[in-house]
Amino acid sequence: MTAAIPSRRRAREVALQALYQLDLVTPVDEMFLARFIAGRLRAAPLIEFCESLVDGVRQHLETVDAAIEGRAENWRLSRMTVVDRSLLRMATFEILHTDVPPAVAADEAVELAKRYGAESSPRFVAGILAKLIADRTGSTGPASAAAAPPAERT
Repeated sequence: MTAAIPSRRRAREVALQALYQLDLVTPVDEMFLARFIAGRLRAAPLIEFCESLVDGVRQHLETVDAAIEGRAENWRLSRMTVVDRSLLRMATFEILHTDVPPAVAADEAVELAKRYGAESSPRFVAGILAKLIADRTGSTGPASAAAAPPAERT
């Protein structure tokens, strides 16, 4: 028996899947994207939340990518795995452009990295997001319980 996934986490999971697809497929089939999201979430509030994440990343991609690259030492976005890049984009959008508490956005991204990313993904994602949060708040300590220094990536 598996534990139920909290609903907003499920919406973030579907947003990650949609962003993954958008990263790999051009041109975007908007009808397919809408059906993909609606078919996985079904509840209107979750669909709206998921779409707001996907649309927000797409609308703010330039600033989101710049924020990530500015904190990813020795890592260009193009060298990151699609999962890590998509998670970082989603969480960075939430941190910079929504009222979601930054620690919540970071913790959710790390949890999804554990499920969908490589073994080093949770530390990598947490490290970059911790730097982003620290830069925004002027703090020098960890931004959340999930924040850890980024792992060396090869």
